[in-house]
Amino acid sequence: MFRLDGRTALVVGAGSGIGAAVAHGLAAFGADVICADARVDAAAATAKAIAGAGLAGTASELALDMLSSSSIAAAAEAVGAPHILVTTPAVNVRKRIVDYADDELDRVVDLNLKGTFRLCREFGRIMAAAGRGSMIGFSSVRSQTTEPGQGAYAATKAATVMLFKTLAAELGPQGVRANIVAPGVVETPLTAQIKAQPSWWGAYADKTILKRWAQPSEMVGAVVFLASDASSYVTGATLFVDGGWTAADGRFEPPT
Repeated sequence: MFRLDGRTALVVGAGSGIGAAVAHGLAAFGADVICADARVDAAAATAKAIAGAGLAGTASELALDMLSSSSIAAAAEAVGAPHILVTTPAVNVRKRIVDYADDELDRVVDLNLKGTFRLCREFGRIMAAAGRGSMIGFSSVRSQTTEPGQGAYAATKAATVMLFKTLAAELGPQGVRANIVAPGVVETPLTAQIKAQPSWWGAYADKTILKRWAQPSEMVGAVVFLASDASSYVTGATLFVDGGWTAADGRFEPPT
């Protein structure tokens, strides 16, 4: 029930990090993966790596810039209705709310929220017309818990959860499911700033129940589940893959 043979998967953000890992994972389960990224050279590198790994599915590259409505429309025309849509791109500017400049706010909102909205609008329309499909978005533990400097990012990640719940409500009658994967701390290019500071890196590891950061490959299982028939009755859900970040407060371990 987890096999994806004969299905097309469009993975946006496949040039690096979680997106690249997801593209490999879906191909391993038989999907024909379209690796999309604003950096088409990075998408091509991922597709080449998948092809060289001898996985069950195929891979190709596609230029897709989520900041451009015309780029999204062109991608939709080229791809048609994929069976699976996964969107991973996001950006963060770590500043306190009172210190945020308008251009910084625009940078975060334009990609994380508006770009995701545009992508889901375009592909949601054609997937609904096809009468099937699984749309998978990436949020974060920051949709539930926050800290100083995360105002804009946390707001967009909470909004992404509600966007996908609404997609589920609106497109479910047409056979399209929409769900969210919400990672905790994952070692990606987005978190390189944290890795460069050992005390910060260690504090985040200690906040998790598993006492470590995740690797991008550890997000793959959740995506395969939500993409496949194994989750045929799952829609509007948020699946936390966070090492227990949201399960325990982690501030103090009392004597028992």
